[in-house]
Amino acid sequence: MKRTLLLVAVLSASQAALAAGSADKGKTAFAKHGCWQCHGFAGQGGVAGPKLAPDPMPLEAMSAFVRNTRGGMPPYQKAILSDADLADIHAYLQSLPKARDYKSIPLLNP
Repeated sequence: MKRTLLLVAVLSASQAALAAGSADKGKTAFAKHGCWQCHGFAGQGGVAGPKLAPDPMPLEAMSAFVRNTRGGMPPYQKAILSDADLADIHAYLQSLPKARDYKSIPLLNP
């Protein structure tokens, strides 16, 4: 019984750590896996891909989409993009700051 509880606790902790991800590693993975080509270097969106940052969809939804997409984006299986890399990319997208309000930019408000 104690072993079972310990195993459950360890698995839960590792899942939480995986879900947290690393923004630094995510920035590298975002570039390595070519996400920037369609979504821009800051996840701002581009010609071929929608805006992903600074408020990405929840990790579970993002994972389901990335693994099963049938649109213009090819699906990324775990052998190509690991769950850890995906969690890191999500953390990177979450870490990106929101754009400044255009009203706070003097050149845009003569």
